[in-house]
Amino acid sequence: MPLVTPAADRMPRSGIRRVMDAAWASGKPFIGMHVGEPSFVPPEHVLRAAENAYETGDTHYVPNAGVPELLEALSVKVREQNGIHASPSQIVVSAGGAQALHLALSMTIAAGDEVLIPDPGWPNYAMAVGLLQATPVRYALKPERGFIPDIAELQELITPRTRVLLVNSPSNPLGTVIPGEVIEELVRFAERNDIWLLSDECYDALTYGVEHVSPARFDEKGVVLSAFSFSKTYAMTGVRVGYLVTPPGVAATAAKLQEPMVACVNAPAQAAAIAALTGPQDQVAFMRDTYASRRVLAMEKLTEVGIPFVEPRGAFYIWIDVSDRTGGSVEDWAVRLLQEHQVAIAPGTAFGAGGEGWARLSLAADSDDIARGIERIGAMR
Repeated sequence: MPLVTPAADRMPRSGIRRVMDAAWASGKPFIGMHVGEPSFVPPEHVLRAAENAYETGDTHYVPNAGVPELLEALSVKVREQNGIHASPSQIVVSAGGAQALHLALSMTIAAGDEVLIPDPGWPNYAMAVGLLQATPVRYALKPERGFIPDIAELQELITPRTRVLLVNSPSNPLGTVIPGEVIEELVRFAERNDIWLLSDECYDALTYGVEHVSPARFDEKGVVLSAFSFSKTYAMTGVRVGYLVTPPGVAATAAKLQEPMVACVNAPAQAAAIAALTGPQDQVAFMRDTYASRRVLAMEKLTEVGIPFVEPRGAFYIWIDVSDRTGGSVEDWAVRLLQEHQVAIAPGTAFGAGGEGWARLSLAADSDDIARGIERIGAMR
């Protein structure tokens, strides 16, 4: 029997999956605070747009980069909301934010190259880099620095093989938002070292009392690639629409790479995305306000049960310190929490070695589940 490639065989399974598999296998009801799945449905006008596309037969191939109407709407969106002056010709529509990231990596790294990724950080970064036969090099996000990247430490990690610095703000799993002045420093760092800065901005619409700042605002030398998604902003996780914003002259290459990857994002999904951008935005504000309320509730309950946490300023997660409760492995502790108290959470080590002693709670769960879940976590030793 032929063998699978070493890169595919080596790719680790997400550490969150151990908890998910145990939860499903138990056959018991549980409180799910482990995945970032919004507890909302897309706005009604978004659903109707997709439905109309199917009814009218708008189900054929479309351009690799995306339909012109969506590219125009995205150009307006990133200019008005992100301060990025990108023409429609600089944008490529992708099958979700994850594929936008993979597309960016596919055109910037080769076998043996290195990519700087955050630790703790979304596990799919390392997966994608490894599948492309490159090496993920983790840079530490430390509590004593507020989990903000350190430029000096990043410089120590640079080698002749470094090609990309991957930055995520607002952060999954931390809920932190990198200040604008640090974002600008990171862009200058990428420019000085002649590397790409790949910015994951999946949660750009979800911040609380602080501004989300896109790195491309400061890009003077064409080094920033920006990946966005409709999944969290519009609760369109299963619709699978994202987009990659590139410097001038780069999008044509990205669009070309779409052909062997996905050819194009399906037309009804793009119709839904156009409706999402150009239609009423009141449900977006409602969802953001709901997450803000859940955030306050979670902080109050964690304070009551005596569990330290990092105050989330973006996304819909809260990073909690359980180092005095685990007795060793936080992943084993998370499985015991599920077995003994029927609460599913994401162990911090799912996001890198720097997550040992920490756990991520998703605030995508409803308020009652958040309150009851934290009470049960407080009772767990």
